[in-house]
Amino acid sequence: MQLKYLPNIKSPDDLKKLNTGELHTLCEELRFYTINTITEIGGHLAPTLGVIELTTALHYVYNTPEDKLVWDVGHQAYAHKLLTGRFEEFPSIRQYGGLSGFLKRSESEFDVFGAGHASTAISAALGMSEARYQNKKDYKVVSVIGDGAMTGGLAFEAINNAGHLGRQITVILNDNEMSISPNVGAISKYFTRLISNPIYNKLKQEAWGMTKKLPLAKGTIQSFLSRLDKSIKNIIVPGMLFEEMGFRYFGPIDGHDLDEVIKTLEMIKDLDRPVLLHVLTKKGKGMSLAEDNPVKYHGVKANGNSNGTTNGKASKIKKNIIPSFQDVFGHLACEVADLRKDTVCITAAMREGTGLVPYEKKFKDRYYDVGIAEGHAVTFSAGLATQGIRPIVAIYSTFLQRAFDHIVHDVCVQNLPVIFCMDRAGIAGEDGPTHHGALDIAYFRCIQGIVLAAPKNGNEFRDLLYTALNHSGPVGIRYPKFNSIEFDEVGQANLLPIGSWDVEKKGDDLVILAVGPMVYSALKVAEELNAQNISVEVVNCRFIKPMDNSYLKTIVSRGINNILTIEEGVIEGGFGDGVSSFLIENGFKGNLKRLGLPDSYVQHGSRSQILSHLSLDDSGIKTKVLELIDEVKEFH
Repeated sequence: MQLKYLPNIKSPDDLKKLNTGELHTLCEELRFYTINTITEIGGHLAPTLGVIELTTALHYVYNTPEDKLVWDVGHQAYAHKLLTGRFEEFPSIRQYGGLSGFLKRSESEFDVFGAGHASTAISAALGMSEARYQNKKDYKVVSVIGDGAMTGGLAFEAINNAGHLGRQITVILNDNEMSISPNVGAISKYFTRLISNPIYNKLKQEAWGMTKKLPLAKGTIQSFLSRLDKSIKNIIVPGMLFEEMGFRYFGPIDGHDLDEVIKTLEMIKDLDRPVLLHVLTKKGKGMSLAEDNPVKYHGVKANGNSNGTTNGKASKIKKNIIPSFQDVFGHLACEVADLRKDTVCITAAMREGTGLVPYEKKFKDRYYDVGIAEGHAVTFSAGLATQGIRPIVAIYSTFLQRAFDHIVHDVCVQNLPVIFCMDRAGIAGEDGPTHHGALDIAYFRCIQGIVLAAPKNGNEFRDLLYTALNHSGPVGIRYPKFNSIEFDEVGQANLLPIGSWDVEKKGDDLVILAVGPMVYSALKVAEELNAQNISVEVVNCRFIKPMDNSYLKTIVSRGINNILTIEEGVIEGGFGDGVSSFLIENGFKGNLKRLGLPDSYVQHGSRSQILSHLSLDDSGIKTKVLELIDEVKEFH
């Protein structure tokens, strides 16, 4: 397809110069270009395809960036990027040093709020709406939120507050045909046109005003009109929940009917009160594979094929025979469920991402997906644990931080035996700073009474999971978005003493204390340094909390003066901090260097690129070891 309009759109001002027919062609170009680019380089696909017309209409009707357009999560905003001056940079999206796969305030003035976690858009937009009031400005505020994100409690907290404040805010509920309402058709569309028409709203206001001038019967008449209005809406419109919370509800309308969306937005944009527009869309619209399987095509990997299919040469790479940690978890969850009938698995809208698809199929009655509600998932698991059930809660590390208070207050204070399996711990890759699991070591270390562990491989994951099930209190197990290195599907579990470490290789000149799969990098570096007559001891610190204090005391007693800690988490408050504090308090006089994530937000890129940049790859670790040894020589 020859791109006629898209390359010339430098801002929404250029969009407004197009006529109706040209806008339709532009939407076709947006869909074509997005499919071809993203199937080639990888990224979020189905979400953006579902909002092509909606995105175009929003920028056409509203005066962005003066009018504020807030996207929930932002992974569906690729078309938004293309219409706001980023066409030439678009092929760099999610690449190291390129455009972010989410919205980013530092990237564009059109990205008024950046987020990678769901359910934030209404709260953020309401803040902007209230700031407009405080600053005596006159812009419009619109938030776009998906029906999936509406399962998050934060969205309803914001709706409740918005209805109370009564300021202008338009919430676009992007319903991906996922069940909010079946009331779609000619009657519903007609009614929406009727109630969104400015003349209707003016007549309604005047009719209401007239009743105030009536004599004694005005209260009865007003009550009758109100009941009549609500009764009609209850019959035809599925939005009374929002109406009762202070919003004017409009819809549902077909989100792929560009003319209808533009017409409706034009009619409601000047309503000076909270408004909710219900828009029906289809994820993956325009790409049959994505339409049929929107979950699979939510995000696609690069296949080097630019024809919009997924069967290019690069997609025929031989599957790695070593399973990922996610697949290992799915296998272990099923294995545990077969052996222990008191176990259940809980996740927060992440069945596929956490590897629980086989578990859900085999143990449907023991599987709980609570939606995008991490806090509820944790407190729900606490309730289960009080009654003798052993909950295994599988949530990405970055998403679990949303439930910090629930972990503390509802689980740990009561010492309930909940197991937290934290996927994507450490570097999450191209999704960037909102998705890196950088903080779990630091925030779990400060919680009293919890155990935190990290397996070096899939087999040790099994040992730690069974050890956690044998423990009477809360346990967290963290693992990266990476292959599991070693895993025996029919292996046997070994129960490990809580807080025990494993010396993988003995040495006298320097000790490397490594967490998780970083153990393998440490072993490789140790072998290379042995050839240079540098004796390195490597320790698998599988328990981050509690630490193996007995082993740490031997470091002091043996007179070892050089220690390097390695972790895939922030250094501040992390594992290395814990080691350093203990050693200093126990008389250590030597040198210690901590390797981990910096006190700044790590940007997006491939896992290997980021680890190299942070000196957490084999080469970087070796360099840091040599620097530590050189510093000691210079000191002496």
